[in-house]
Amino acid sequence: MPHFPFQRLQTDLAALITSLPAGSRLPSEPELAKQLGVSRATLREAMRMFETQGQIRRRQGAGTFIVGKPAIIEGGLENLESMLTLARRTGLDVGPGPVTIEQTQASAEVAEALEIAEGSPVVRISRTMCTDSRPVAFLIDTLPVDVLQPTELTNKFDGSVLDYLLSRGDPLTISYTNITASNATAEVAKMLEIQRDDVLLQFMAKLFTASGKVVDFSSSYFLPGYFKFHIVRRVGTS
Repeated sequence: MPHFPFQRLQTDLAALITSLPAGSRLPSEPELAKQLGVSRATLREAMRMFETQGQIRRRQGAGTFIVGKPAIIEGGLENLESMLTLARRTGLDVGPGPVTIEQTQASAEVAEALEIAEGSPVVRISRTMCTDSRPVAFLIDTLPVDVLQPTELTNKFDGSVLDYLLSRGDPLTISYTNITASNATAEVAKMLEIQRDDVLLQFMAKLFTASGKVVDFSSSYFLPGYFKFHIVRRVGTS
């Protein structure tokens, strides 16, 4: 029973959100909190789920707006494909937002993942991926400089490091990926225009060549409401 009031608040919010057309502006936080009989802190906590599910969007200084049913990017995880490839297959218009390409030094975590010495020069590529002008994923790829030079991507980068490496003819074979739920850090929250600690789907992956070399260490953060991933698995142990 202790969670019932919060569940009721989520039910009331869901009813309000679905009753309004896309583009509608919700009442201000103080007005809405008073209308629903809760504190502003409780209201913000309840609204997080609807924001990460893509049903509402909060804009600093403008208010909170109804998004409507978001476009879903769907695909299987048996084969590694870029987000752009998945989007094209489903007919969605997805492209990169601002892209940052910088040469830096490998941290202890990056060095371990790439199997290089800590402090080695690496290229870090970070960008959002957007649909309908809404950032729905934040992607970070880190590669050794002997695999990719920062200047290579000038005027050639469409947002996918995987697609670029494949277009070069790199002998890529497998990707080892950990999939978890994570809370948005300050950096990720800013890039995805959500609240810090909102729950996201996170992929941490290492990309290998045929010789077993790790050429890319990536962290990808997805707003759950915009993605539907599935995997086909064989029954049994063989």
